[in-house]
Amino acid sequence: MPPFDIDPETIRKLAELMTETGLSEIEMAEGDRRVRVSRAAMAAPVHFAASTAAPAVAPAAVSPASNPGAVTSPMVGTAYLQAEPGAPPFVSVGSTVRVGDTLLIIEAMKVMNPIKAPKSGVVSQILISDGQPVEYGEPMMIVE
Repeated sequence: MPPFDIDPETIRKLAELMTETGLSEIEMAEGDRRVRVSRAAMAAPVHFAASTAAPAVAPAAVSPASNPGAVTSPMVGTAYLQAEPGAPPFVSVGSTVRVGDTLLIIEAMKVMNPIKAPKSGVVSQILISDGQPVEYGEPMMIVE
């Protein structure tokens, strides 16, 4: 196999596309050659400041993913809060839902997948925006 020439402009365009779409990885194939670009998770820098004051005790924050009413994404795709552009949203904060009511849809591989309410209750939070890419297991709504 001949050496593989890497085109930096192609890599830049793939990286820009990843940023625009929120993807963590993208792969391109041309003939028998493939290029995969993935975003590495980097730890945020830690800054220490000297302080003589006692540390403030903040209330423990509850992660949306650990909330028992969290509705998480069952797949990777694009989430839509309404059936079509210009249509009213399926639900909004304060909406009362019953088990099986459609909360949103996720487009994956050109298929629209309705996401149903796993329990009855009131939508207390919507954690995503319309047209947002979502990852598997990502919390999207809270139904309490």
